[in-house]
Amino acid sequence: MTVNGENLRPLEEGVVREFGGTGERVNLSYGAYLHLDQLLSAQHPVSRPVHHDELLFIAAHQTSELWLKLVLHELRAVRDRLQADELRPALKGLARVKHIQRQLTEQWSVLATLTPSEYAEFRRFLGTSSGFQSYQYRAVEFVLGNKNQAMIQLFAHDESARELLQTVLTEPTVYDEFLHHLHRHGHAVPEPLLSRDVTQPHTFTPELVPVFRRIYEHSREFWEAYETCEELVDLEENFQLWRFRHLKTVERTIGTVRGTGGSSGVAFLRAALDLTFFPELFAVRTEIHA
Repeated sequence: MTVNGENLRPLEEGVVREFGGTGERVNLSYGAYLHLDQLLSAQHPVSRPVHHDELLFIAAHQTSELWLKLVLHELRAVRDRLQADELRPALKGLARVKHIQRQLTEQWSVLATLTPSEYAEFRRFLGTSSGFQSYQYRAVEFVLGNKNQAMIQLFAHDESARELLQTVLTEPTVYDEFLHHLHRHGHAVPEPLLSRDVTQPHTFTPELVPVFRRIYEHSREFWEAYETCEELVDLEENFQLWRFRHLKTVERTIGTVRGTGGSSGVAFLRAALDLTFFPELFAVRTEIHA
């Protein structure tokens, strides 16, 4: 509709205009449902005077934490589905996680617009805070198999973070439950993997590689297991791409100086590229082509 030469979209009659109320007649608004008053007031720059680009830095990291919360939620559900031999819902969950991972990886391109000189204006105000201290990131690594009890020491000051990590540390990983699923369906998973101490990181087990080779070479017979293997490979590859983009963003912003949390910075991030969650799923490729 055009009124006085201006484009207007009339407000439809059925659009709710009044919110609030009591009992069964509560009209819940979008802002109230999402607690936007709290969410949008949670950005508190610490630079003085406040630097324009600090809001970008805060928003990017807070958004990442929201995505990590969802990734952890989905991965723990995937693990439970595998435990119940509900493979199709588990695969749906893994597919969702892969889409979230793409969002997380692409976010680095936004943060990379922060130039070295811009970041230098407020970096010193961050003190000892660092993304290295993200307990949700650690929890995601734990549930995927990269468990490290020493990491929990970083959160002596945060009881809820420490409790979450301690819980995830003592729970089976996604990979553990997938291997148990394969065992229940007749695959010769080595017994030590079925009774291992789940508080320890998974280590490469050569005896598992033939199990995956059989699945890959008879994919028509073991299609769901085969598909799950490939979903896990996708998930790890996405994780590595995220790590690489993190590394390159840090490198282009601060070079090789130490991180604010005391880590070696780029060198520490580069070492993480050698970590793997599902080593046998990559080793089987060499066996197939040998």
